[in-house]
Amino acid sequence: MAGIKRRITPDSRSSLIDKHLPNTPQVQRLLRREGRTHIFSDHETLEKVIQAIILDGERTGIDDETDDYERYGLYFDEPIGYIIRVDGSQTPLYYGEIKVLKATGEYHAIPRTSPRKTG
Repeated sequence: MAGIKRRITPDSRSSLIDKHLPNTPQVQRLLRREGRTHIFSDHETLEKVIQAIILDGERTGIDDETDDYERYGLYFDEPIGYIIRVDGSQTPLYYGEIKVLKATGEYHAIPRTSPRKTG
């Protein structure tokens, strides 16, 4: 069965969204700290990815580290974002994921290379 069949709401913490959008202070901080980060192409792409995953995404599992999250994802034909590196290089990303907090149904979207490995 595809799509997210339970009630979910966007996470109210803007920092979770901003760390995946270009030219935000959160992205710059991640680049300095980690040397790379995953970003969506723009806010419009982020919204399109969210809607597509809600409608057609596949459940990829529960996060084993905390068992607090459900993950849903979907591959796209066109890049939805990039891994950007501190040296300016970029790698296109074709997979989007929604991470849902089980207790509250709050979610945020993440551009990725592939589904996160969970148990």
